[in-house]
Amino acid sequence: MPISQAPFPTACLALADGTVFYGQGFGATGQREAELCFNTAMSGYQEIMTDPSYAGQIVTFTFPHIGNVGVTPEDDETADPVAEGMVVKWMPTQASNWRTAQELSDWLAARGRVAIGGIDTRRLTRAIRQQGAPHVALAHDPEGKFNVEALVAAARGFPGLTGRDLAKGVTCAQSYRWDEMRWAWPDGYPRQTEARHRVVAIDYGAKRNILRCLASAGCEVTVLPATATAEDIMAHSPDGVFLSNGPGDPAATGEYAVPMIRGLLDKTELPIFGICLGHQLLGLALGARTIKMNHGHHGANHPVKEIDTGKVEITSMNHGFAVDTQTLPSGVLESHVSLFDGSNCGIRMQDRPVFSVQHHPEASPGPQDSFYLFERFAQNMDRKAATAG
Repeated sequence: MPISQAPFPTACLALADGTVFYGQGFGATGQREAELCFNTAMSGYQEIMTDPSYAGQIVTFTFPHIGNVGVTPEDDETADPVAEGMVVKWMPTQASNWRTAQELSDWLAARGRVAIGGIDTRRLTRAIRQQGAPHVALAHDPEGKFNVEALVAAARGFPGLTGRDLAKGVTCAQSYRWDEMRWAWPDGYPRQTEARHRVVAIDYGAKRNILRCLASAGCEVTVLPATATAEDIMAHSPDGVFLSNGPGDPAATGEYAVPMIRGLLDKTELPIFGICLGHQLLGLALGARTIKMNHGHHGANHPVKEIDTGKVEITSMNHGFAVDTQTLPSGVLESHVSLFDGSNCGIRMQDRPVFSVQHHPEASPGPQDSFYLFERFAQNMDRKAATAG
Protein backbone atom coordinates (compact mmCIF):
# COMPACT_ATOMS: atom_id res chain seq x y z
CA MET A 1 0.00 0.00 0.00
CA PRO A 2 1.24 3.55 -0.72
CA ILE A 3 2.15 5.71 2.25
CA SER A 4 -0.94 7.63 3.38
CA GLN A 5 -0.59 11.29 2.47
CA ALA A 6 -1.96 14.26 4.34
CA PRO A 7 -3.98 16.89 2.41
CA PHE A 8 -1.25 19.40 3.28
CA PRO A 9 2.57 19.37 3.04
CA THR A 10 4.25 17.41 5.83
CA ALA A 11 7.86 18.04 4.77
CA CYS A 12 9.84 21.08 3.75
CA LEU A 13 13.22 21.41 2.03
CA ALA A 14 14.82 24.84 2.41
CA LEU A 15 17.93 25.92 0.48
CA ALA A 16 20.40 28.46 1.78
CA ASP A 17 19.47 30.85 -1.05
CA GLY A 18 15.90 30.99 0.27
CA THR A 19 14.32 28.57 -2.22
CA VAL A 20 11.75 26.31 -0.52
CA PHE A 21 10.21 23.03 -1.67
CA TYR A 22 7.18 21.47 0.01
CA GLY A 23 6.22 17.81 -0.16
CA GLN A 24 5.14 14.75 1.79
CA GLY A 25 7.40 13.45 4.51
CA PHE A 26 8.24 9.82 5.24
CA GLY A 27 10.79 8.03 7.35
CA ALA A 28 11.75 9.75 10.60
CA THR A 29 10.34 13.06 11.76
CA GLY A 30 12.58 15.96 12.70
CA GLN A 31 15.10 18.18 10.94
CA ARG A 32 18.47 17.65 9.27
CA GLU A 33 20.99 20.10 7.80
CA ALA A 34 23.42 18.94 5.13
CA GLU A 35 24.92 19.47 1.70
CA LEU A 36 22.48 18.47 -1.06
CA CYS A 37 23.66 16.32 -3.97
CA PHE A 38 21.88 14.33 -6.67
CA ASN A 39 22.42 10.72 -7.72
CA THR A 40 21.46 9.47 -11.20
CA ALA A 41 21.53 5.72 -10.48
CA MET A 42 18.42 3.75 -11.42
CA SER A 43 18.93 1.19 -8.66
CA GLY A 44 20.78 0.74 -5.39
CA TYR A 45 19.08 3.34 -3.20
CA GLN A 46 19.76 1.26 -0.09
CA GLU A 47 23.44 0.93 -0.94
CA ILE A 48 23.58 4.68 -1.56
CA MET A 49 21.95 5.58 1.76
CA THR A 50 24.34 3.26 3.66
CA ASP A 51 27.50 4.36 1.81
CA PRO A 52 29.68 6.13 4.43
CA SER A 53 30.93 8.50 1.73
CA TYR A 54 27.54 10.29 1.96
CA ALA A 55 28.13 11.50 5.52
CA GLY A 56 27.03 15.12 5.79
CA GLN A 57 24.85 14.92 2.67
CA ILE A 58 21.20 14.59 1.68
CA VAL A 59 20.64 12.71 -1.58
CA THR A 60 18.22 13.73 -4.33
CA PHE A 61 17.37 10.69 -6.46
CA THR A 62 16.76 11.60 -10.10
CA PHE A 63 15.19 8.19 -10.80
CA PRO A 64 11.55 8.40 -9.66
CA HIS A 65 10.95 4.79 -8.52
CA ILE A 66 12.60 4.77 -5.09
CA GLY A 67 11.52 2.24 -2.47
CA ASN A 68 9.72 -0.12 -4.84
CA VAL A 69 11.87 -3.14 -3.88
CA GLY A 70 12.03 -2.35 -0.16
CA VAL A 71 15.21 -3.02 1.79
CA THR A 72 17.11 -6.11 2.89
CA PRO A 73 20.03 -6.35 5.36
CA GLU A 74 22.17 -8.11 2.75
CA ASP A 75 22.38 -4.89 0.71
CA ASP A 76 23.65 -2.59 3.48
CA GLU A 77 27.11 -1.15 2.80
CA THR A 78 27.45 -0.41 6.51
CA ALA A 79 25.29 -1.13 9.55
CA ASP A 80 23.01 1.94 9.28
CA PRO A 81 22.21 4.73 6.82
CA VAL A 82 24.89 7.40 6.78
CA ALA A 83 23.31 9.92 4.39
CA GLU A 84 21.28 12.42 6.42
CA GLY A 85 18.14 12.13 4.30
CA MET A 86 16.64 11.57 0.88
CA VAL A 87 14.60 13.53 -1.66
CA VAL A 88 12.42 11.71 -4.22
CA LYS A 89 9.85 12.56 -6.87
CA TRP A 90 7.24 9.91 -6.10
CA MET A 91 6.32 8.61 -2.68
CA PRO A 92 7.41 4.99 -2.17
CA THR A 93 4.79 2.37 -3.02
CA GLN A 94 4.43 -0.99 -1.31
CA ALA A 95 7.63 -2.98 -1.81
CA SER A 96 7.46 -5.81 -4.33
CA ASN A 97 10.49 -8.09 -4.35
CA TRP A 98 11.17 -11.60 -3.08
CA ARG A 99 14.14 -10.34 -1.05
CA THR A 100 12.24 -7.53 0.71
CA ALA A 101 12.66 -7.58 4.49
CA GLN A 102 11.25 -4.13 5.32
CA GLU A 103 9.53 -1.15 3.74
CA LEU A 104 11.85 1.77 2.94
CA SER A 105 9.85 4.27 5.03
CA ASP A 106 9.87 2.01 8.09
CA TRP A 107 13.60 1.37 7.66
CA LEU A 108 14.35 5.09 7.47
CA ALA A 109 12.12 5.85 10.48
CA ALA A 110 13.80 3.19 12.62
CA ARG A 111 17.20 4.65 11.79
CA GLY A 112 16.41 8.33 12.22
CA ARG A 113 16.61 9.40 8.58
CA VAL A 114 14.26 12.04 7.16
CA ALA A 115 12.82 11.85 3.63
CA ILE A 116 10.59 13.99 1.42
CA GLY A 117 8.54 12.94 -1.61
CA GLY A 118 6.47 14.75 -4.19
CA ILE A 119 9.35 17.04 -5.17
CA ASP A 120 10.10 18.28 -8.69
CA THR A 121 13.50 16.58 -8.71
CA ARG A 122 14.28 17.82 -12.24
CA ARG A 123 14.02 21.42 -11.11
CA LEU A 124 16.04 20.66 -7.99
CA THR A 125 18.75 18.84 -9.97
CA ARG A 126 19.06 21.76 -12.40
CA ALA A 127 19.48 24.11 -9.44
CA ILE A 128 22.26 21.90 -8.00
CA ARG A 129 24.06 21.80 -11.37
CA GLN A 130 23.80 25.55 -11.86
CA GLN A 131 24.71 26.84 -8.40
CA GLY A 132 26.74 23.95 -7.02
CA ALA A 133 25.82 21.60 -4.19
CA PRO A 134 23.72 23.82 -1.88
CA HIS A 135 23.44 23.73 1.89
CA VAL A 136 19.91 22.77 2.92
CA ALA A 137 17.64 22.03 5.85
CA LEU A 138 15.09 19.22 5.53
CA ALA A 139 12.21 18.97 8.00
CA HIS A 140 9.43 16.39 8.40
CA ASP A 141 6.47 17.30 10.62
CA PRO A 142 3.23 15.27 10.35
CA GLU A 143 1.33 18.39 11.45
CA GLY A 144 2.81 20.44 8.63
CA LYS A 145 4.09 23.22 10.88
CA PHE A 146 7.26 24.80 9.56
CA ASN A 147 9.21 27.92 10.45
CA VAL A 148 10.58 28.62 6.99
CA GLU A 149 12.80 31.49 8.09
CA ALA A 150 14.38 29.27 10.71
CA LEU A 151 14.90 26.49 8.17
CA VAL A 152 16.62 28.84 5.72
CA ALA A 153 18.79 30.15 8.57
CA ALA A 154 19.68 26.56 9.54
CA ALA A 155 20.66 25.81 5.95
CA ARG A 156 22.87 28.91 5.88
CA GLY A 157 24.41 27.86 9.18
CA PHE A 158 25.50 24.44 7.91
CA PRO A 159 29.34 24.47 7.92
CA GLY A 160 29.69 22.59 4.63
CA LEU A 161 32.18 19.85 3.78
CA THR A 162 35.22 21.91 2.85
CA GLY A 163 37.85 21.68 5.56
CA ARG A 164 35.99 18.96 7.46
CA ASP A 165 37.41 15.56 8.36
CA LEU A 166 34.39 13.23 8.43
CA ALA A 167 36.32 9.96 8.20
CA LYS A 168 36.81 9.73 11.95
CA GLY A 169 33.02 9.71 12.38
CA VAL A 170 32.45 6.69 10.15
CA THR A 171 35.60 4.59 10.62
CA CYS A 172 35.68 1.40 12.69
CA ALA A 173 36.45 1.70 16.41
CA GLN A 174 38.97 -1.15 16.36
CA SER A 175 40.60 -3.54 13.92
CA TYR A 176 38.82 -6.61 12.62
CA ARG A 177 39.20 -9.40 10.06
CA TRP A 178 37.04 -9.66 6.93
CA ASP A 179 36.60 -12.90 4.94
CA GLU A 180 33.18 -12.51 3.28
CA MET A 181 33.34 -12.65 -0.54
CA ARG A 182 31.06 -11.36 -3.29
CA TRP A 183 27.46 -12.57 -3.43
CA ALA A 184 26.88 -15.73 -5.48
CA TRP A 185 23.71 -17.62 -6.35
CA PRO A 186 22.24 -19.54 -4.60
CA ASP A 187 24.07 -19.43 -1.26
CA GLY A 188 24.71 -15.71 -0.83
CA TYR A 189 28.08 -14.59 0.50
CA PRO A 190 30.74 -17.34 0.65
CA ARG A 191 33.79 -17.15 2.93
CA GLN A 192 37.39 -16.77 1.83
CA THR A 193 39.25 -19.92 2.91
CA GLU A 194 42.23 -19.95 0.52
CA ALA A 195 43.73 -16.47 0.72
CA ARG A 196 47.04 -15.85 -1.08
CA HIS A 197 47.80 -12.40 0.26
CA ARG A 198 47.57 -10.51 3.54
CA VAL A 199 46.06 -7.07 2.98
CA VAL A 200 45.58 -4.26 5.48
CA ALA A 201 42.60 -2.07 4.55
CA ILE A 202 42.44 1.40 6.08
CA ASP A 203 38.83 2.26 6.87
CA TYR A 204 38.01 5.88 6.03
CA GLY A 205 34.39 4.79 5.57
CA ALA A 206 34.81 1.49 3.74
CA LYS A 207 31.89 -0.06 1.87
CA ARG A 208 31.35 -3.72 2.64
CA ASN A 209 31.33 -4.69 -1.02
CA ILE A 210 34.84 -3.31 -1.47
CA LEU A 211 36.04 -5.62 1.29
CA ARG A 212 34.17 -8.50 -0.37
CA CYS A 213 35.90 -7.78 -3.66
CA LEU A 214 39.30 -7.83 -1.96
CA ALA A 215 38.44 -11.18 -0.38
CA SER A 216 37.23 -12.51 -3.74
CA ALA A 217 40.55 -11.46 -5.29
CA GLY A 218 42.32 -13.83 -2.87
CA CYS A 219 43.05 -11.49 0.02
CA GLU A 220 42.96 -12.09 3.75
CA VAL A 221 41.75 -8.67 4.87
CA THR A 222 42.52 -6.93 8.16
CA VAL A 223 40.68 -3.64 8.56
CA LEU A 224 42.29 -0.86 10.62
CA PRO A 225 40.82 2.49 11.75
CA ALA A 226 41.42 5.67 9.75
CA THR A 227 44.00 6.93 12.25
CA ALA A 228 46.27 3.89 11.93
CA THR A 229 49.96 4.75 11.54
CA ALA A 230 52.48 3.18 9.19
CA GLU A 231 53.87 1.30 12.19
CA ASP A 232 50.39 -0.05 13.05
CA ILE A 233 50.05 -1.31 9.48
CA MET A 234 53.48 -2.91 9.25
CA ALA A 235 52.87 -4.75 12.53
CA HIS A 236 50.49 -6.98 10.51
CA SER A 237 53.20 -7.86 7.96
CA PRO A 238 50.95 -7.12 4.97
CA ASP A 239 51.59 -8.01 1.35
CA GLY A 240 49.64 -4.93 0.29
CA VAL A 241 47.73 -1.94 1.65
CA PHE A 242 44.29 -0.75 0.59
CA LEU A 243 43.02 2.83 1.14
CA SER A 244 39.23 2.94 1.30
CA ASN A 245 36.53 5.36 0.23
CA GLY A 246 35.08 7.82 2.72
CA PRO A 247 33.45 11.24 3.25
CA GLY A 248 34.58 14.81 3.77
CA ASP A 249 37.48 16.94 2.59
CA PRO A 250 40.57 14.86 1.72
CA ALA A 251 42.86 17.72 2.74
CA ALA A 252 41.40 17.60 6.27
CA THR A 253 41.63 13.80 6.56
CA GLY A 254 45.08 14.09 5.03
CA GLU A 255 46.36 15.83 8.16
CA TYR A 256 46.89 12.37 9.65
CA ALA A 257 46.45 10.06 6.62
CA VAL A 258 49.10 11.64 4.38
CA PRO A 259 51.98 11.16 6.87
CA MET A 260 50.96 7.50 7.20
CA ILE A 261 50.91 6.96 3.42
CA ARG A 262 54.23 8.76 2.97
CA GLY A 263 55.67 6.60 5.71
CA LEU A 264 54.70 3.49 3.76
CA LEU A 265 56.07 4.90 0.50
CA ASP A 266 59.37 5.92 2.12
CA LYS A 267 60.01 2.70 4.05
CA THR A 268 58.47 -0.07 1.95
CA GLU A 269 57.90 -1.23 -1.62
CA LEU A 270 54.44 -2.55 -0.79
CA PRO A 271 51.71 -2.52 -3.44
CA ILE A 272 49.09 0.12 -2.57
CA PHE A 273 45.58 0.49 -4.01
CA GLY A 274 43.12 3.29 -3.23
CA ILE A 275 39.50 4.01 -4.10
CA CYS A 276 37.62 7.35 -3.91
CA LEU A 277 38.83 9.17 -0.77
CA GLY A 278 41.73 6.70 -0.68
CA HIS A 279 42.59 7.83 -4.21
CA GLN A 280 42.53 11.49 -3.19
CA LEU A 281 44.66 10.82 -0.10
CA LEU A 282 47.22 8.94 -2.19
CA GLY A 283 47.31 11.90 -4.58
CA LEU A 284 47.98 14.27 -1.69
CA ALA A 285 50.69 12.00 -0.31
CA LEU A 286 52.42 11.97 -3.70
CA GLY A 287 52.42 15.77 -3.88
CA ALA A 288 49.24 16.62 -5.81
CA ARG A 289 46.38 18.82 -4.64
CA THR A 290 42.65 18.21 -4.38
CA ILE A 291 39.82 20.58 -5.31
CA LYS A 292 36.11 20.90 -4.42
CA MET A 293 33.90 20.22 -7.43
CA ASN A 294 30.84 22.26 -8.33
CA HIS A 295 28.35 19.45 -7.72
CA GLY A 296 30.49 16.33 -7.81
CA HIS A 297 29.85 13.01 -9.48
CA HIS A 298 27.15 10.74 -8.05
CA GLY A 299 25.66 7.95 -10.16
CA ALA A 300 26.06 4.57 -11.79
CA ASN A 301 26.40 5.68 -15.41
CA HIS A 302 29.71 7.55 -15.61
CA PRO A 303 32.01 6.72 -18.55
CA VAL A 304 35.68 6.57 -17.60
CA LYS A 305 38.55 6.02 -20.03
CA GLU A 306 41.67 4.08 -19.09
CA ILE A 307 44.37 6.06 -20.83
CA ASP A 308 46.89 3.24 -21.46
CA THR A 309 44.40 0.91 -23.19
CA GLY A 310 41.76 3.34 -24.47
CA LYS A 311 39.11 1.15 -22.88
CA VAL A 312 35.95 2.92 -21.72
CA GLU A 313 34.31 1.63 -18.55
CA ILE A 314 30.82 2.42 -17.28
CA THR A 315 31.43 3.21 -13.63
CA SER A 316 29.79 4.14 -10.36
CA MET A 317 30.83 7.48 -8.87
CA ASN A 318 30.33 9.22 -5.54
CA HIS A 319 32.61 12.16 -4.83
CA GLY A 320 32.53 15.92 -4.36
CA PHE A 321 36.30 16.44 -4.38
CA ALA A 322 38.83 15.49 -7.06
CA VAL A 323 42.57 15.24 -7.61
CA ASP A 324 43.82 18.22 -9.65
CA THR A 325 45.57 16.64 -12.62
CA GLN A 326 47.61 19.80 -13.22
CA THR A 327 49.39 19.28 -9.90
CA LEU A 328 50.54 15.68 -10.41
CA PRO A 329 54.30 15.53 -9.81
CA SER A 330 56.91 13.90 -12.03
CA GLY A 331 56.73 10.12 -11.84
CA VAL A 332 52.98 10.09 -11.15
CA LEU A 333 50.79 9.49 -14.20
CA GLU A 334 47.10 10.01 -14.82
CA SER A 335 45.66 6.55 -15.54
CA HIS A 336 41.91 7.24 -15.90
CA VAL A 337 39.85 10.24 -16.94
CA SER A 338 36.13 11.08 -16.85
CA LEU A 339 34.53 11.35 -20.28
CA PHE A 340 31.84 13.60 -18.81
CA ASP A 341 34.06 16.51 -17.80
CA GLY A 342 37.70 15.44 -18.18
CA SER A 343 38.30 15.31 -14.43
CA ASN A 344 40.86 12.92 -12.99
CA CYS A 345 39.66 9.39 -12.22
CA GLY A 346 42.91 7.54 -11.56
CA ILE A 347 46.65 7.82 -10.94
CA ARG A 348 49.60 5.45 -10.80
CA MET A 349 53.25 5.71 -9.90
CA GLN A 350 55.51 5.17 -12.88
CA ASP A 351 58.01 2.88 -11.16
CA ARG A 352 56.09 1.43 -8.18
CA PRO A 353 53.06 -0.90 -7.78
CA VAL A 354 51.01 1.97 -6.40
CA PHE A 355 47.74 3.11 -8.01
CA SER A 356 44.27 4.40 -7.23
CA VAL A 357 40.97 5.28 -8.90
CA GLN A 358 38.26 7.81 -8.17
CA HIS A 359 35.37 5.58 -9.26
CA HIS A 360 33.95 2.52 -7.48
CA PRO A 361 34.90 -0.75 -9.21
CA GLU A 362 33.03 -2.80 -6.59
CA ALA A 363 29.64 -1.26 -7.44
CA SER A 364 29.35 -3.18 -10.76
CA PRO A 365 27.38 -0.78 -12.94
CA GLY A 366 29.03 -2.17 -16.08
CA PRO A 367 28.31 -4.70 -14.48
CA GLN A 368 31.96 -5.78 -14.04
CA ASP A 369 33.85 -3.31 -16.21
CA SER A 370 36.24 -2.27 -13.44
CA PHE A 371 36.69 -5.42 -11.35
CA TYR A 372 40.06 -5.94 -13.05
CA LEU A 373 41.44 -3.30 -10.68
CA PHE A 374 41.15 -5.70 -7.73
CA GLU A 375 42.85 -8.38 -9.83
CA ARG A 376 45.58 -5.90 -10.76
CA PHE A 377 46.21 -5.24 -7.07
CA ALA A 378 46.46 -9.01 -6.46
CA GLN A 379 48.82 -9.39 -9.43
CA ASN A 380 51.04 -6.64 -8.04
CA MET A 381 51.27 -8.60 -4.79
CA ASP A 382 52.01 -11.80 -6.76
CA ARG A 383 54.89 -10.07 -8.53
CA LYS A 384 56.20 -8.60 -5.29
CA ALA A 385 56.17 -12.07 -3.69
CA ALA A 386 57.93 -13.61 -6.71
CA THR A 387 60.63 -10.93 -6.58
CA ALA A 388 61.11 -11.43 -2.85
CA GLY A 389 61.36 -15.16 -3.32
